[in-house]
Amino acid sequence: VHLAESGGGLAQPGGSLRLSCAASGNIMAVNAMGWYRQAPGKERELVASIVPNNSTEYADSVKGRFTISRDNAKNTVWLQMNSLKPEDTAVYYCHAFAMEIGLWTLEDYWGQGTQVTVSS
Repeated sequence: VHLAESGGGLAQPGGSLRLSCAASGNIMAVNAMGWYRQAPGKERELVASIVPNNSTEYADSVKGRFTISRDNAKNTVWLQMNSLKPEDTAVYYCHAFAMEIGLWTLEDYWGQGTQVTVSS
């Protein structure tokens, strides 16, 4: 399973960015999808996650500012980030908990990461 991310970049404080992630490969099923981030010198942390019935989970620091959504048919997840703050600066990683054809077990898959920088 391969996760392809796009949409990172530079934004000003108060601005917006939208991240996209599409899963491809020999996919049997995709359970949870989500976004994690890692800032320099810090551990990777969950930003938001979503399961196939569209139930979501958010980190307290992004509630009310970020929105996660997905298209189950396309195995794609998006993260709309509004009211960005400098402390949102990090590398954002797409995550999927998915089953590959022939393996019959759910595994963790990660994207390569996309840089988000919030600065004036």
